[in-house]
Amino acid sequence: MPEPNVPSRAGSATCPAGTDIAYAAECLRSGGLVGMPTETVYGLAAAALQPRAVAAVFEVKRRPHFDPLIVHLSEFDQLPMVATDISAQAYRLAEHFWPGPLTMILPRTTEVPDLVTAGLPGVGVRIPAHPLARRLIAAAGFPVAAPSANLFGGMSPTTAEHVSDGLGGFIDYVLDGGPCSIGVESTVVSLMEDRPLLLRHGGLPLEDLERLIGPISVAALNPDADNSAQPAPGMLSRHYAPRTRMQLISPEAEAQPVPGARSVLLTWGNAPIAPGFDRIHSLGPAEDLRICAAGFFAALRMLDALSPDVIIARQFVDFGLGRALNDRLRRGSAGSEPNQAH
Repeated sequence: MPEPNVPSRAGSATCPAGTDIAYAAECLRSGGLVGMPTETVYGLAAAALQPRAVAAVFEVKRRPHFDPLIVHLSEFDQLPMVATDISAQAYRLAEHFWPGPLTMILPRTTEVPDLVTAGLPGVGVRIPAHPLARRLIAAAGFPVAAPSANLFGGMSPTTAEHVSDGLGGFIDYVLDGGPCSIGVESTVVSLMEDRPLLLRHGGLPLEDLERLIGPISVAALNPDADNSAQPAPGMLSRHYAPRTRMQLISPEAEAQPVPGARSVLLTWGNAPIAPGFDRIHSLGPAEDLRICAAGFFAALRMLDALSPDVIIARQFVDFGLGRALNDRLRRGSAGSEPNQAH
């Protein structure tokens, strides 16, 4: 591979990072792994139609094989490479929301490895809105599979530094596109059923989708299915989790520290806060949840790094982007017990 236009790798705990798209594309063509910026979170990109490259994603992330990956395209013309029987409804959604934070589950082609879809007949596909991501995929010349670029089950990365800190010793390059503008993963909608089914809340609000195509069913949380093939990523009952145990409170409740425990607070807006927290971080104003979402994972990482005993997190009004943020909070706190703290 050519030398990247970045400093050389400095030991096993890091990897090259920069904006060298040609080098990043060559890494992908050689079967390597690249941290790729998107508008949602950073993805761990690999050649989607190369089974060995896809297997490396699972190995590096320590991801179970029953959790599928999302395939990213540079343009709509690549869709027939991975999906077939594309419905009029899929075309309509793509016309309105691609590029953007929408993943559609569509019937897969035979070229898509079973590992990408957990052996299921549908494949998750999207076109990211981040220009560097699309330029990288175009330069590589093929679709890429790109789950979040972090260890499985943990907090998603929203900067190149997050990727390097977590996976830098195990991947080939991080394409630095700056902080992610949306900050939570894509919305996932399955079009494999008679009626569209929302599998994961994300950066495109459910209300926006329903305004375009009408009512959409919403998949229920099912912990009993945690060890079986998942129709989409991000559906496990515990996911997006910090190391510190997390305790949730309602949007209107007064935030209070846990007696006898080093408590930090993740909040938003102007809800009441009792004294006694070691650290308080507000994500932003109640009237603009886009600001709250953009800084969500970075703030959670910052609070987790303080090694408190507990993170108190205020839930959001369950509407618009608040649905996606609440989903991350609920899954990140699921099964969280005191002995899971630092």
